[in-house]
Amino acid sequence: MISISRIKDLGKEFPSRAVVKETIAEDSSGQRIDNFLIKRLKAVPKSHIYQLLRSGQVRLNSKRVEAGYHLQLGDVVRIPPVKTVEENLPPEQKAGKIRYIRFEVLFQDEALLVVNKPSGVAVHGGSGISLGVIEQLRAQHPEWKFLELVHRLDRETSGVLLLAKSRSALVELHRQIRAGIIKKQYLTLVKGVWRNPRQNVKLPLNKYVTAAGERRVAVASGGREKDGMTAHTIFTLKKAWHDFSLLQAELKTGRTHQIRVHLAHLGFPITGDDKYGDFALNRELARRTQQARLERMFLHASMVEILHPATGENLHLEAPLPKDLQNFLNALDAEEGKTYP
Repeated sequence: MISISRIKDLGKEFPSRAVVKETIAEDSSGQRIDNFLIKRLKAVPKSHIYQLLRSGQVRLNSKRVEAGYHLQLGDVVRIPPVKTVEENLPPEQKAGKIRYIRFEVLFQDEALLVVNKPSGVAVHGGSGISLGVIEQLRAQHPEWKFLELVHRLDRETSGVLLLAKSRSALVELHRQIRAGIIKKQYLTLVKGVWRNPRQNVKLPLNKYVTAAGERRVAVASGGREKDGMTAHTIFTLKKAWHDFSLLQAELKTGRTHQIRVHLAHLGFPITGDDKYGDFALNRELARRTQQARLERMFLHASMVEILHPATGENLHLEAPLPKDLQNFLNALDAEEGKTYP
C-alpha cells in the first residue's frame, strides 16, 4: 500500500473563456443534456443554451446531440465558449476578480492528480466569473493534454478529489467505481446523539425539483425509487458530545447528496447543511463566538482508496480535517466529550 500526503501546491492564473470537455460521472448519468447544461451554465440564458444545442456547438462524443438525450456514464460533452449575462453588464456592475486558488496536491503522476479541495469551491464553475477546480487546473497547466474529474464533491464539501490525466486512467477509475472497488470515507458532524457504534443504512433515493426550480434529493416514498437502485452508507460513531456526534461515513454507492439525505431522513441532519439541515441550529452556530463558530457544512472527504489506474498498486489517500472544522470540534471538547474506539 502507498500512503501519500501533501507533495506541493499548484497555482497559476486562469485565462479567458475556452472550450470545456466534461466526462460524465455517476452523479450526472441519466440526466437530460439540456438540464445538465442549464445547471453548469447558470449565468447563460436558457434560450442561448438551446441554440447551442440546435446549432451543434455542443457536441456529445464528437457528434451532434438532441436536447432530450439522457447522459450516460463516460459520455464526453463539449461545451463551447459562451458569454454570460454578467459579461454584458457595464464594468462598474460586474463582479470582482476571480479568486485563484493554490490547490494542495495529495498525489500526482502521469496518470492521476489528487487534490485536497477546499470548501466553498465548486468542482465545475457555473460561468466565466465563477471558475471551478477543473477549469482552474486546466488553465494552470495547458501542457496537460487531458484532465477530467473522476468524481465530484459538493461545493461546501472539502477533501480528497480525484482527477484523471489520461483517458485510459479515467476509464479504469470509472470501472472501479461501477465495480465497487473504490473506497470513500467522509467525516461529518450531526445534530443529536448517535447510539449505534456502527450502522448500515440502505435507503432508496429519488431526485426532484422544488416549486422554486431547485434540484433536491429525498428518500423514496414506499421504499421504491425510479431507477431501482438503493443507496448504501455505513456510519461509524467516532465521538459524541451532549448535542452532537462525529461520524465516519463510508459510501458503498455514490448517489447525489447520499450522506446528507440519509442522515436528515434518520433525524440526524449535518450541522451547517443549508439544504437538508436544521436551519435554526445553523443560524445559531454561525452566530457563536469566533472559536466556537461553524459557518459551513461539516462534511469532509477524508479518505479515498483506489487501485492505481496504471500500475494496479493500492493507493491510500487522506486529507486532514480542515482548520475551521477542527477548531469547532476543539470548542466542543471544551465541554465534556467522550471518545469511542
